Amino acid sequence: MSSPYPEDTKDVKALRPDSIDGPPSLPNSPSAPHDDVRLAVRPPLDYSSAPAFARSVWRRFASLWTKRFILSLLAGQLVSLCITCTNVTTTELVDRNWALPTTQTFFLYFSLFVIYTPYTIYRYTFIGWLKMIYKDGWKYIILAACDVEGNFLVVKAYQYTTLLSCMLLDAWAIPVCLLFCFIYMRPKYHWTQLLGIIICVGGLGMLVASDEITDKDWPASSRAKGDIFMLVGATLYGFTNATEEFFVRRSPLYEVVGQLGMWGVLINGIQAAGLEHKAMTTASWNGATIGLLVAYTAAMFILYTVAPILYRMASSAYYNLSLLSSDFYGLLFGLFLFHYSVYWLYFPAFAVVILGLIIYFWHATPEEQGKIEPRVPEYVNERGGTTLVVGQV
Repeated sequence: MSSPYPEDTKDVKALRPDSIDGPPSLPNSPSAPHDDVRLAVRPPLDYSSAPAFARSVWRRFASLWTKRFILSLLAGQLVSLCITCTNVTTTELVDRNWALPTTQTFFLYFSLFVIYTPYTIYRYTFIGWLKMIYKDGWKYIILAACDVEGNFLVVKAYQYTTLLSCMLLDAWAIPVCLLFCFIYMRPKYHWTQLLGIIICVGGLGMLVASDEITDKDWPASSRAKGDIFMLVGATLYGFTNATEEFFVRRSPLYEVVGQLGMWGVLINGIQAAGLEHKAMTTASWNGATIGLLVAYTAAMFILYTVAPILYRMASSAYYNLSLLSSDFYGLLFGLFLFHYSVYWLYFPAFAVVILGLIIYFWHATPEEQGKIEPRVPEYVNERGGTTLVVGQV
């Protein structure tokens, strides 16, 4: 059986754990410990003269474009596109009299469970998997519960408050994520990273302004309730993103995602049965709605698979910043599905978000965002006999 995350099955001696670009660059000898591996450093800026400064800026800009950064940038836009797909399919489902937010995400958690949990059992053996649940299951229950309720509250918020409020309050997940990342991993944020965040949020503001100008907003039925739902949901999003990053930097990806799916199925299924059992009988179940559910689940499955990889390559904060470009992709979908009008401000807004994502790593490097030391639990006799797995993508 092959792994959905092949990098978690390689021999630890094969590649340097904190690099995707090849063999390690060690300070002293091949036997030097992992913590002594030198991290990439940006070329310094030369302020001695204008030409020297211009050349140093170019060298700094060129140093950004490593394989790891390019993959992080592309992965961020992929998850942003997936978010747009989920928004479009959800809108279409509601238009077809199918509004069951908890039931809708049940299929996501079920797909994560049936794909990643069997592979975890294969790697750990069934007894080892049970030991992992007994000793570490509690932390995955918390992660899954917060993820399920975050999804539920954000979807409910759209039913009560305005689009403008939802877009602005959803950005609250960014500072929450930064806070919990600092608590868990103590990263050293450089001021250029904070500048990149401000630029990305400025791009979001331009996108919000574009939506307001083109009259895409809707009236609020209960703004206070909807805003509270969105704030709590965004807080849970920020917490779950940072917590999952903390987990995947220390455990195999298939274990974390499989556990998220397993506990998510249980929590989501109980909530759906309690809150939506009557609505399930009146909802419209036909070929169109089933097709939209399949599309929604596929987009979310890709997102939940790529997101932890992005957490390792960059960070969960970078993941949240990448999602700010989703409104631009929503415009592209809207041109064909909802006949939106193109407003010129969308394009510079998208460029500003991308610029912020580049500025975020202008000084800091992806390698500096946190250690990547994924190990299977010590109490598990992993199939194959190794207890250390390479965690870098």
